[in-house]
Amino acid sequence: MSLERVFKALVSLGLSQTDARVYIFLALKGPEKAASIVKKLKISKQQIYRSLLYLQDNGVIVANDERKSSFSALPFEEALKSLIIKEKEQTSKMENTLISTWKTIVKKNSVKKS
Repeated sequence: MSLERVFKALVSLGLSQTDARVYIFLALKGPEKAASIVKKLKISKQQIYRSLLYLQDNGVIVANDERKSSFSALPFEEALKSLIIKEKEQTSKMENTLISTWKTIVKKNSVKKS
């Protein structure tokens, strides 16, 4: 699998392009400080911190110390599994919402027989 294919797969699973770049960078390079990620990826400090927080919240990276200045990627298999589970949960919620909405629409628009 090419790096481009991995990148596209991560984006299709809900990561932004920046999030995918940061995850791949950490997965390939190992633990890095946020400041180093900013310099090496040439992404603004604000975007990096937003991305690091999002990736942590989604269980694909971890902060390595108390000050949370150094970050590591979880192994690709674990990160992928976590993202797939999240995507399935979101899809299930969307399905339930759409079905409920559709039933309400049908009920409101059905012709009542006299």
